Amino acid sequence: MQTHESIHDPSPHQIATTGSPQRLPYKMNERERFRAIMDYQPFDRLPVYYFGLWEETRDRWGRENLSNTIPVADATGMDADWEDGMWNIHGLVKVHPISSEPAVILEETDEYRVVKTSIGAVIKEGKKGSSIPQHLQEALQPTRASWERFKTFLNPDDPSRYAPDWEIKAKELNNRQRVTTFLAGTLFGWPREWLGAEQISYLAYDDPVLHEEIIEHVANFFMTLLRPILEKVQFDFAYFFEDCCFNTGPLFSPASYRKFYTFHYRRMIDFYHKMGVPFVLIDSDGKVDDLLPCWLESGFDIVFPIEVGTWKADPVRLRKQYGKKLRMFGGIDKHVIPQGEAAIRRHLEPLRELTAEGGYIPIPDHRIPPDCSLEQFRTYVRVFQETFDGCVPC
Repeated sequence: MQTHESIHDPSPHQIATTGSPQRLPYKMNERERFRAIMDYQPFDRLPVYYFGLWEETRDRWGRENLSNTIPVADATGMDADWEDGMWNIHGLVKVHPISSEPAVILEETDEYRVVKTSIGAVIKEGKKGSSIPQHLQEALQPTRASWERFKTFLNPDDPSRYAPDWEIKAKELNNRQRVTTFLAGTLFGWPREWLGAEQISYLAYDDPVLHEEIIEHVANFFMTLLRPILEKVQFDFAYFFEDCCFNTGPLFSPASYRKFYTFHYRRMIDFYHKMGVPFVLIDSDGKVDDLLPCWLESGFDIVFPIEVGTWKADPVRLRKQYGKKLRMFGGIDKHVIPQGEAAIRRHLEPLRELTAEGGYIPIPDHRIPPDCSLEQFRTYVRVFQETFDGCVPC
């Protein structure tokens, strides 16, 4: 099994920073291409990815003659969707909390329904549009008694979590050529959903022991549950869902990060690297500047999605600030796409030198909203391919 250390830390001769780009003499498959880019190795071309669509966008594109039987990537000229199968670990294992209690509808109208979920949350969800459900009651309360109940939903030794044919599926998954990832952890993202943003914030001060115990349990849960999978499947990167930042910065301070999260992130990242996963990515929306140094200290390899449109992040500036230690995935303002070919070219052109340097794959910085037509998105894909044609290492 190839270790993390053996594929990182490129020597100076492995990538040139001057001269005319030259193509490799052979065509890579998608997995080879992704790994080469993120490892600062020569690659043949830049892949074209996105981070999915709003449900309303898919409906609009359906009215614009996009067949439901054709993958969006095939219909628009992109590379295969890297996100496909990530959230449910490709059907191999159930990673979400499991409760024996059924969900119950408490109230329902034409506009919304109020549901008590199987894990105890009471949510009000709209029936129209892609709105975030309103939490009327959290699934987990900030008390030890509540946590003792809740952690029974997170038993990694429950054999029912594994699909009966998971080993057969694992063999099939190893035969793919597309980039494949898996949900590897969520030390803040899910606990925030279970507790609510306010309660998890207070818990760090009111009961720091319980706060860290929850983090530690979730970390152990993921590593124990996924070890058998990683012994069978070779993934291209691990994906941490956190969404721990908003419009002015993180939901907790760097000091709090170092107090509660650094140790557990480090041991998880070390675990995934030792299991042969070459890269570990952290996903956080919002303004991430304050936490970037923390993530790099913890050992994260890739930061995603580098939001441009709302928070004005700049991948070129970030590379200058942090060097090649910071690999990035994202950094294209999705709101530019409906503005037309000229606007897209102006937006992409400043990224050419950065992409040729390696360690960066530009993609739209979040899901494509419904103000973008199918034809406008196809124009974006074409302009992307034209703009980055030849932007590869010497």
